[in-house]
Amino acid sequence: MSARLHMPPLDGATEWLNSEPLDPAALRGYVVLVNFWTLTCINWLRQEPYVRAWSQAYHDDGLVVIGVHTPEFSFEHSVDDVRRATRTRAINYPVAVDNDYAIWSAFANRYWPALYFADADDVIRDQHFGEGRYERSERVIQRLLGIEREPVRVEGRGVEAAADWDHLFTLETYLGHGRSSRSNQWMLTGEWTSEYEAVVLERAGGSITFRFHARDAHLVLSRRSQSPIPFRVLLDGRPPGASAGVDVDEAGGGVLAEGRMYQLMRQRDAVRELTLEITFLEAGAEAYAFTFG
Repeated sequence: MSARLHMPPLDGATEWLNSEPLDPAALRGYVVLVNFWTLTCINWLRQEPYVRAWSQAYHDDGLVVIGVHTPEFSFEHSVDDVRRATRTRAINYPVAVDNDYAIWSAFANRYWPALYFADADDVIRDQHFGEGRYERSERVIQRLLGIEREPVRVEGRGVEAAADWDHLFTLETYLGHGRSSRSNQWMLTGEWTSEYEAVVLERAGGSITFRFHARDAHLVLSRRSQSPIPFRVLLDGRPPGASAGVDVDEAGGGVLAEGRMYQLMRQRDAVRELTLEITFLEAGAEAYAFTFG
């Protein structure tokens, strides 16, 4: 970055997790990494093992990592869901719950995930948007700390595993009419209502079919029903077997219990084009976006 831009205030958070409220004045003397994220973002999920590893590896050298959870979808305003995501991802560094976009706006941020690197004088020295560039980002941290060592070893597992970019030919697809680009790749069967952010199932037995080419397929889901909603996944009309994702058993069964991203399948052998069908056995499912890896 060419201009000397000081880290903006961290005011306006709805709540802080793992910490009392922090501000740049209290952080002076520390190198600070600010990570904007939202719990359903596959790009953040694949980046998070690196941020977690850096927090652990460089904490004693003077690095403070601050997560800022700014929601993309309405249901992500739930502090309980954010708290659950931090537990699931083993995040023990401070997290600001930025439901009103106050910190997002102060940074003039536009992306999930985003990384901002501030030196001990609270001057932002670097920034990065999206996945990747991990070794360079770690070198930035080391330079600001005044140390030099081998980068930490990171291997994402489950939904945190790196994408198979060589075979990822299907783009993220939003289902609500506010951002949807309807195509012949996906279709609805049953009684659905199209809303701005999502499609909502009105009667049990509705399904979504999607033709895609990628190793992994994920779906951002939430629910309006009081009880969890069972679902069934088929690949080319058959149970997924060994290609079941972490949220599906080999017979294709899964349960929509809370609002988050669900991994429906991961091809274990050669990656090829497939048709995925997910059927919800009760009404009330909200489907927001398919993502791939």
